[in-house]
Amino acid sequence: MSNSYMGDWFGKSGRGMGQGWPGAGIFEAMDQLRGQFEQKVGTRMGRGDVRAAVLALLAEQPMHGYQIIHEIDERSGGAWKPSPGSVYPTLQLLADEGLIRAEESNGRKTYSLTDEGQQEAEAAAEKSAPWESSGARDGGRASALPKAGIDLAQAAAQVARSGNPEQVKEAVAVLEDARRKLFSILAQD
Repeated sequence: MSNSYMGDWFGKSGRGMGQGWPGAGIFEAMDQLRGQFEQKVGTRMGRGDVRAAVLALLAEQPMHGYQIIHEIDERSGGAWKPSPGSVYPTLQLLADEGLIRAEESNGRKTYSLTDEGQQEAEAAAEKSAPWESSGARDGGRASALPKAGIDLAQAAAQVARSGNPEQVKEAVAVLEDARRKLFSILAQD
């Protein structure tokens, strides 16, 4: 395949669509859509929030690190999923402070609160859990829509890359219908 043929088909951006093709510009539109959603969706919380979340969860029951990450993700409705790089150092710090202890069983460390850790968790229980904070709550409520938008953008981009002209035309009609339906949601009282 010659480069001149690829140049006509792939255009200047190298992303797949030439100027006259029915799907031209879909990648740019999808990139803009994804960029708008990604700017508004953040899953990063402060160090103190990870610490408070770990203490709150361990006050309920002993857990291993992966369980802690999964519980925070689930309880925040997907708005906050701390990385292992933030949870495991926090667990080590809490162990160094004497607030938790680790017991190894079947190759996994399970963490539980010490008496001191239980006291600190009880004192912190008066405040809402970090995954219930206004930022996490708002992000959880709003995170489903940006994720759905990004998923839609990825599907549209796949059709643009792999679909024939008729499939692209059909996809454009689906997207236009979806746009109209979304605006009709806002028009409802």
